[in-house]
Amino acid sequence: MTIVVEAAVDSLEDALAAVDGGADRLELCANLSVGGTTPDQALIAAVVSRVRVPVAAMVRPRGGSFVYSDIDIGHMRRDIEMALDLGVAAVVLGVLDSSNRIDAGRSASLIDVAGASRVTFHRAFDRTPDPLAAIDTLMSLGVARVLTSGGAPTALEGVETLASLVARAGERLRILAGGGVRANNVRAIVNGSGVREVHARCERDATRIRGIKAAIASS
Repeated sequence: MTIVVEAAVDSLEDALAAVDGGADRLELCANLSVGGTTPDQALIAAVVSRVRVPVAAMVRPRGGSFVYSDIDIGHMRRDIEMALDLGVAAVVLGVLDSSNRIDAGRSASLIDVAGASRVTFHRAFDRTPDPLAAIDTLMSLGVARVLTSGGAPTALEGVETLASLVARAGERLRILAGGGVRANNVRAIVNGSGVREVHARCERDATRIRGIKAAIASS
């Protein structure tokens, strides 16, 4: 079974290092220190032009809460259009309501712009009080994948919930396991949950991604 390794990057240097390490896909952000925000046009264009793996661009106007106003949603819609025009393969987004449940209406307005098959719902998901209900909502919206640690601080700690999400989602969407994924635990995460995609940060050093790929290959 092929396991896709996605690398989170926030610079061209990180992107090139991740690809050198064997990353199958990039999540391109600005400001990963706050969980990622929308990268600017110049960075998106530079990365898309230099790598030969799919690039998914974060669409998040600021750090902090995932509750957004109509003005925020308008900005996000324009950012989605900008990123797609620059050649990204997908966008990464997440919208919650004041109860930390999936805001289906505002999410749908963004998904309509991107196309559901090109949307990853990010780790805003891990703030939701009922992960299985949240997965049901996202399946009804048709998104392609969900980045999650299973609601735990790390994917390894959330492996049982990840397994439940994988079972619930079936083939309707992919569960992308993220949160502390490393070479020394990726096999336990994959084997314990059944995920077929994992997500890890790359910081100007191909070693972490290369190690994860090697650990998967040896399983």
